Amino acid sequence: MADLTTDLGRIKLKNPVMTASGTFGYGQEYDEFFPISELGAVVVKGIAPWQSHGNPTPRVAEVTSGMLNAIGLQGPGIDKFLKDDHYMPFLRKSGATVIVNIWGKKIEDYCEVAARLEAESEGIEALEINVSCPNVKEGGIAFGTDPVMMGKVVSAVRAVTKLPLITKLSPNVTKIADFAKAAEDAGSDMISLINTIPAMAIDIETFRPKIANITGGFSGPAIKPIAVRMVYEASKAVKIPVIGMGGIMTGEDAIEFFLAGAKAIAVGTAIFADPMAPIKVRDGINAWLDKKGFASLNEIIGAVKI
Repeated sequence: MADLTTDLGRIKLKNPVMTASGTFGYGQEYDEFFPISELGAVVVKGIAPWQSHGNPTPRVAEVTSGMLNAIGLQGPGIDKFLKDDHYMPFLRKSGATVIVNIWGKKIEDYCEVAARLEAESEGIEALEINVSCPNVKEGGIAFGTDPVMMGKVVSAVRAVTKLPLITKLSPNVTKIADFAKAAEDAGSDMISLINTIPAMAIDIETFRPKIANITGGFSGPAIKPIAVRMVYEASKAVKIPVIGMGGIMTGEDAIEFFLAGAKAIAVGTAIFADPMAPIKVRDGINAWLDKKGFASLNEIIGAVKI
């Protein structure tokens, strides 16, 4: 069996397979299928200062080679997350490596959540900053589509916590390398990418959009080539570790991301079709490394031949 451990700087993982935020709930939902501590890390659904009920239904639609969703960042809010047995108390008992995704509508929201998690950080390995949220103070433009604004968010969060920070980059930009570098310069310890891509689907029988929000985030196998390209460009632009995601369904899919420069990957949409997907991806990575004669995952990171 190959050595699957991976070094993400301030985080060391037993294997490189994480769950993409928003696709794995808060872990408890999947613990009946396998011990979630077997994963490299569990990244929970986004946490804000308030409880969020999300968007009206329907919120999910299957589309060609992927999925469209507009869940609307539904979540329990920071108070319930820290106190309710279904959330952080359960995760502490699970033995899993836990990464908490955080979001807000203004910079102060991010800082509020980060400060609370810093104060009660037992069992929390890192924070992932979702910068794909609309900034209500700036007319609704997403934090992650303006490198200056994104840098301000990361810097502000960095000032209130010592926990390792991962900045989850938006794909909806013209040059991903610039945003990767801006996150690094602002104090992010890692970057993760890509988030979903805005898209739309219409029911030709009813003439109505397939989801109530009209548009939503597109994920799944169809976006993998885009994600691999962005991971490659980002990894060339920064010295901090890169976590890749976008359409990973198999171990072979994950290998492409490692060759492009990612040191870890996250499985997302595949989980909706198969709750065991993250474990199968982990085992698939190992099988491929064994088949090719590699003793360690580190041997193939960034090894694409250009």
